[in-house]
Amino acid sequence: MEETLTRIAIVNKDKCKPNRCALECKKVCPINKAKKLCIDVEKTSKIANISEELCIGCALCVKRCPFSAITIINLPRDLEKETTHRYGNNMFKLHRLPMPRAGEVLGLVGSNGTGKSTALKILSGKLKPNLGRYNDLPDWNEILVYFRGSELQNYFTRILEENLKATIKPQYVDYIPKAVKGLVGNVLRTKDQKGILDSLIQELDMGPLLDKEVSALSGGELQRFAICVVAIQNSDVYMFDEPSSYLDVKQRMKAATTIRSLLASNNYVICVEHDLAILDYLSDFICCLWGEPAAYGVVTLPFGVREGINVFLEGFVPTENLRFRETSMNFKLSEAADEFITESRTSHYEYGNMVKRFEGFRLAIEPGEFSNSEIIVMLGQNGTGKTTFIKMLAGKLTPDEGTQVPELAVSYKPQVITAHFKGTVRGLFHKKIRDIYNNPQFQSDVVRPMQIEPIIDQELSQLSGGELQRVAIVLALGKPANIYLIDEPSAYLDSEQRIITAKVIKRFILNNKKTAFIVEHDFIMATYLADRVVVYEGTPSVDCTAKSPEGLVGGMNRFLSELEITFRRDPLNFRPRINKLNSQKDREQKVAGRYFSLED
Repeated sequence: MEETLTRIAIVNKDKCKPNRCALECKKVCPINKAKKLCIDVEKTSKIANISEELCIGCALCVKRCPFSAITIINLPRDLEKETTHRYGNNMFKLHRLPMPRAGEVLGLVGSNGTGKSTALKILSGKLKPNLGRYNDLPDWNEILVYFRGSELQNYFTRILEENLKATIKPQYVDYIPKAVKGLVGNVLRTKDQKGILDSLIQELDMGPLLDKEVSALSGGELQRFAICVVAIQNSDVYMFDEPSSYLDVKQRMKAATTIRSLLASNNYVICVEHDLAILDYLSDFICCLWGEPAAYGVVTLPFGVREGINVFLEGFVPTENLRFRETSMNFKLSEAADEFITESRTSHYEYGNMVKRFEGFRLAIEPGEFSNSEIIVMLGQNGTGKTTFIKMLAGKLTPDEGTQVPELAVSYKPQVITAHFKGTVRGLFHKKIRDIYNNPQFQSDVVRPMQIEPIIDQELSQLSGGELQRVAIVLALGKPANIYLIDEPSAYLDSEQRIITAKVIKRFILNNKKTAFIVEHDFIMATYLADRVVVYEGTPSVDCTAKSPEGLVGGMNRFLSELEITFRRDPLNFRPRINKLNSQKDREQKVAGRYFSLED
């Protein structure tokens, strides 16, 4: 009977260190013992080389590698026929490609490391797909024959014949100041090819930024600047890699509206986004990506928006009868009532009226109370003082007027995370939270779900933004405290990690009868976490007020009515979905005053 599986072997070049090990992989391999060269590595080698043709999948090398640098994966043989690109021997490979459609927005959703950025590079024409033949590169005629009969054949033909121009909004906007110098206004005016700059400046609230140096912009300002630069250029293909990072809910909606405004009958718009509510709002159809991060990725066929996001959350592709994740991301929103029910919780702490002033900014905080086994989410635009309030609760800032915050044992995860510790993740945990880190309950409830094991022996300075965020969250939850203050836990995390993180935080806070104050802009994550909410009102960066904590529905209605956005929830998995502006559902909910609905 013909074998139905094919193997891929991945060697992580950052982890593989032949000069620091005993070459265990080479010595333990049964094929090598049979005098065939399956694993070729010497002390002088830069990296181990594994023959996928000779490998029998015993995984002994995986178990014995002291640096966890090797991954052996069995794939259905059918996927081997659909290899679109491979970077090299024992390196990442991508199966299939998303299929753009002219005049529609294609949304891409998937875990980090499954090939979304690789797909964008190929579709932009910056990376030629090698069909897995990295040693025998195919020409464009072969590539067009390979994609014959699909929409990708027409797409690549247009790229070759019409020389389509693709413009990409990069994933990491933090690097923009290194490449772009000058005043924001001057840079934008030199890039404006459509004559729409003035309207976009108003739409994206860019006015106050025009006289600033690009190097002086914050993360959110850089994001809006990058979106604006892409939107004002004449292009055939517009690509946006994570356009909502650093942006608040209002700015995310404006960014989504701007992206949709770029659509024309003969151009393409492609967007990678981890905020599922925003992805739902701006996309016309969805391709999901699944696989093993940094090993391989598989692109599904296109789905409608609702079905595509639900396929990703369910972890099951019905068209292929394939399950790519053991558990579904099915979750219910907190069914909190408008009135805070005190019978189930004992109120512990109160704070009074407080005022904090900075140069040009004033924050007024209305009195409130909070209790154990409760999560309070702070809702407001950027610049309204959420982080300031968090720092006051943490004791890092004192009010200029009013009562002092009660002195509490607090654990604080800041908004901006920097790796000051010189050493490995394991070393950091042993130094800061040794006792609880070794606790079996903490391991099962927090450490394993946050996927710390694969990075436990890596240097902190070598971690990506998402890995650093996960370490910071585990570190914050591991510190003994009454109050846990967590500022933007979803930053740098993919959609799957965000939902897992929300569940980890909620379970930890409720099981340990603690209190958490959380700042979060991802609406799905915020609504899942929140028992109550603090809504911020006023003019950002000028004069704002933090309202007293209130029930989920009432607080969300207050917040969303200011933004003129309505949400319903999906009947299948209860995720919040943004109603299209002026749709029937949008108009009905606004008339009824139900901007946030717990009904489908």
